[in-house]
Amino acid sequence: MRAANASAGAGDAMNPNLRDRLLRKLDTLSDERGYQVLDYVDFLESKYAEKAPSPVSLLQRFTDGVEDRLRSGGINAGTVVETMGLLNRAVGVLGGVAAAGMSVATDVANAGMTAANDVASAASRIVTPPGAPAGSAAAAAGASPAGPATPPPAPPTPPTPPSGSQTGSRPDGSAS
Repeated sequence: MRAANASAGAGDAMNPNLRDRLLRKLDTLSDERGYQVLDYVDFLESKYAEKAPSPVSLLQRFTDGVEDRLRSGGINAGTVVETMGLLNRAVGVLGGVAAAGMSVATDVANAGMTAANDVASAASRIVTPPGAPAGSAAAAAGASPAGPATPPPAPPTPPTPPSGSQTGSRPDGSAS
């Protein structure tokens, strides 16, 4: 009966009820026995895996490698668990830093796009004055549709002092 059920589910993902049952059983084991189960699962995966394992991040592969190296060095399971707890907290911090960096980069990119759009919008208003059809000679020359632009008025000339007044200077320009 079990063989028929196992072959019927070949190629499918693990049944959620089975996964939950395995997790409940694993929760009752010590870390040392948990590592033995992990070794056995690695063996089963290498022999009978029906699909590729789900991808993991670079940081997760690093921590898995450190954990495997510690275990292969004969370090007791309690020390490995403590070390991995610290390493996982550090990885969490690095993940948070990476997420913050991505958020800042996204904000900068969005601000740059907004500024570029604002500049493009302002430039199009300068090149094509209101009321002028786009592409017309008046629009290209910057003139209004009513005719050519009038030049600005000349600046006022400064007042000249009345002749014969004493301003405290000599006729040669030196001070008195």
